[in-house]
Amino acid sequence: MKIPLSEPDISPAEIEAVVEVLRSSRLSLGPKLEEFEQSIASYTGAPYAIGVSSGTAGLHLCMLAFGIRPGDEVIVPSFSFVAAANAIRYAEANPVFVDIDPVTLNMDPNLTEAAITNKTKAILAVHTFGYPADMDALLDIARRHGLLLIEDACEAMGAEFRGEKVGALGDAGIFAFYPNKQVTTGEGGMIVTRHSGVAKKMRALRNQGRYETDDWFQHSELGFNYRLSEMHCALGIGQMRRIESILTAREAVAGLYHELLDNCTDVALPPTHSPQGRISWFVYVVRLHERFSEAQRSSVFKHFAAAEISCGRYFAPIHMQPGYAAWRHSSFLPVTESVSERTLALPFFNKLTRTDVQRVCAVLREACVLCQ
Repeated sequence: MKIPLSEPDISPAEIEAVVEVLRSSRLSLGPKLEEFEQSIASYTGAPYAIGVSSGTAGLHLCMLAFGIRPGDEVIVPSFSFVAAANAIRYAEANPVFVDIDPVTLNMDPNLTEAAITNKTKAILAVHTFGYPADMDALLDIARRHGLLLIEDACEAMGAEFRGEKVGALGDAGIFAFYPNKQVTTGEGGMIVTRHSGVAKKMRALRNQGRYETDDWFQHSELGFNYRLSEMHCALGIGQMRRIESILTAREAVAGLYHELLDNCTDVALPPTHSPQGRISWFVYVVRLHERFSEAQRSSVFKHFAAAEISCGRYFAPIHMQPGYAAWRHSSFLPVTESVSERTLALPFFNKLTRTDVQRVCAVLREACVLCQ
């Protein structure tokens, strides 16, 4: 594609930092991991940070370290990446899907509270597309019902709620560093938490169940190989050093889309601001007008492909996925299903030029006219 959906922003200094690690004798569980963890802890304000191999691994370890057991229920939005629900099922618990707010696309707190049963152990709040969820309401619900509140902040590095970084507000938060994220390590993730015992257990679980006091061949827990290499960490350290410039660049691209699509009546634009905090722009997702069918959206996709511009469907609801057939008919999620049929993720990354954005917007307008 002439204009890709996403593209990582890697500096020469970050490349050299990775090469420097490769020249060293320590490629795993070394000083770069500790430095990267400390940079995330300092940035978010969380006392503990645990580097892992992916955001999915981080979600999984949260389920295990907080004692989510078979048969427990965890409330989660269906309008999200499938990893959020998968991690719940890895622990043999049951994801309970709730609908979303039609504007923010985050889980609806009222519906979240209504979904609580005597089997509910946790709420997994997703900061969708980097827009902070209503943490005041969700924290209040969790407190009143004695539930864990875990934040899926995999799309939201740098987002804020009432002046505090998301991810550090609940019992734990998870960040992800896939190449399309605000900060990338290629693959990788980070858990932050204020619970020292949980952090200690997570460090053991990521390293084959081995605690720091165990010798190399002693395994006190059933663990996993969820380690994050020194090369990944070296890249992440460099990315975190310029996190503010990265977020500012992404805000500028989002602002440019808003400017050029402001009078386009065929699409609804994402919110430009959060009244309670800061959006960390992960993707730029518009919604086609309700008069567009899902088939017409497919035609819009084809028009973009013909113009050699990537676009995507963000998100296909989890409860509608083939692997979640058992949840399909037990989940009443009209907003999720209506929104997901009309979403269109446009190319979005730090170094997208004004010329490219103008081209994308022109093709979108043209496609909307031709595909109606």
